[in-house]
Amino acid sequence: MSDSTTASITLAQSSQRIEFNTGCPSLLHCLESKKIDVAFQCREGYCGACRAILVSGNVEYNEEPLAFVREGEILLCCCKPNGNISINLK
Repeated sequence: MSDSTTASITLAQSSQRIEFNTGCPSLLHCLESKKIDVAFQCREGYCGACRAILVSGNVEYNEEPLAFVREGEILLCCCKPNGNISINLK
C-alpha cells in the first residue's frame, strides 16, 4: 500500500483540510488518524452512527451500507472520497 495522497477532505464547519491517503480503509479511519472525534458504533455500515453531510464531491462505498442513507448523507465508516470532498460532521 502506498501512502500517496488521493484526495483532500475539507471539514466545512472549520475549513480544516485533511489529506486522504490510499492506505486509509475509510473516511472514518482517516479522520480518526488525524485525531478528529467522530461518533461511530459498528464500523460496517449497519447502524448509521457515523452519518455525515456531504457538502460537495463524491464518495465510493467499500460495500453498500445497510443503514438508510438520505440524499446528501454519507456513512464515514464504509466509504472513501472519489476526489476532493467537503463534509459536515454531525
